[in-house]
Amino acid sequence: MKILVSSCLLGQDCKYNGKNNYSKNVMDYIKGHEIISVCPEVMGGLPIPRVPAEIVNDIVIDKNGKNVNDQFVLGTERAYKLAEENSIDLAILKAKSPSCGYKEIYDGTFSGKLIEGNGLFAKKLIENGYKVMNENDL
Repeated sequence: MKILVSSCLLGQDCKYNGKNNYSKNVMDYIKGHEIISVCPEVMGGLPIPRVPAEIVNDIVIDKNGKNVNDQFVLGTERAYKLAEENSIDLAILKAKSPSCGYKEIYDGTFSGKLIEGNGLFAKKLIENGYKVMNENDL
């Protein structure tokens, strides 16, 4: 099986704060499968570390009020192309992220409050019929 995985879950230091979200559960789950690692935010040209961002009225804005939507859209398109080129069977994405969040994301107030919704990349995968889960679904 070909599984696309958020790079941070694999231990790559690409999170907004320069760290990762390594998940032993994800690593155990993907053993023996072909893995495609992606970080849409980095693929869109955002630096590591970077100012945290959330979706506000369907636009991705960082905590300082800067519109970073274009970078998130570009990263989504590049990551999606990689998913298509590799004919992935499944995507395991980082929960709550404005790119990869699946089922719930932060509400755009930078207060830690969660709402029902999907990040830009997760949404594109779902809209195109790909199976998506987050690390908490394992």
